[in-house]
Amino acid sequence: MSENHPNKEPITNGERHQLQGDCESCFGLCCVALPFAASSDFAIHKDAGKPCRNLQSDFRCSVHTSLREIGFRGCTVYDCFGAGQKVSQSTFEGRDWHQAPESAKQMFDVFPIMWQLHELLWYLTEALALESASSIHDSIRDALDETKRLTDLSPDALLKVDIAVHRSRVNELLLRTSEIVRGKVSHQQKGKKTYGRGADLIGAKLKGADLRGANLRGAYLIAADLRGADLRMADLIGADFRDTDLRGADLTECLFLTQTQLNAAKGDADTKLPPPFTRPPHWK
Repeated sequence: MSENHPNKEPITNGERHQLQGDCESCFGLCCVALPFAASSDFAIHKDAGKPCRNLQSDFRCSVHTSLREIGFRGCTVYDCFGAGQKVSQSTFEGRDWHQAPESAKQMFDVFPIMWQLHELLWYLTEALALESASSIHDSIRDALDETKRLTDLSPDALLKVDIAVHRSRVNELLLRTSEIVRGKVSHQQKGKKTYGRGADLIGAKLKGADLRGANLRGAYLIAADLRGADLRMADLIGADFRDTDLRGADLTECLFLTQTQLNAAKGDADTKLPPPFTRPPHWK
């Protein structure tokens, strides 16, 4: 039996904000630790552990204001869920890989693990804030506490974490959360077209569609037309929003949305977003 947590408090925007990237407190880890290949998202090829040519000695990007224009759209989409500042300021106690080059490789290896843990924290934090899923809040809180504990481990211990097993356990809870929440609206949607997990909706014409409570987990929504669509209570975890047209769409009560997904999509001033998301600068 899970321990009871009678004093559950609503999740604040500040708590969610801590799970968003703070580049000023990071040692440019995403610009070094992660690889990327020359493509429509990146102008060049870069290996993991090799600093991007645009990274300056102060860990700031020399072309930050023109990334999209010069072929680095992928950089403007990415968000580390706050893993960068956690590794930089907590795990390695503020000592950067310039000051301590002997720890550089370990730092770069730890970063992707921390990224996954922080991604899970993002989803679990949202799940805990959903009142309709209160019947499993104790289990969610236990998973949240365990995930937080893992983020506080030493570098050596973090590298030994079986992240695949932990993700699987958390995913079971997120699936249950989704089923409970979406079940509240599914009875109102009889006769409506349904979409399964991983649905191929590339380029789909869904303008004005009623997608309330839809299961769009892992759906391929690349370049799909979702203008004016109603996505409230839809499960969007892992959905591919590259070039998805969200102008005028309602995402106010959708499930498991991330800033990265919004950054990859197209939207406008009429796109309705839940807090604490920010409207991407390229949405004009």
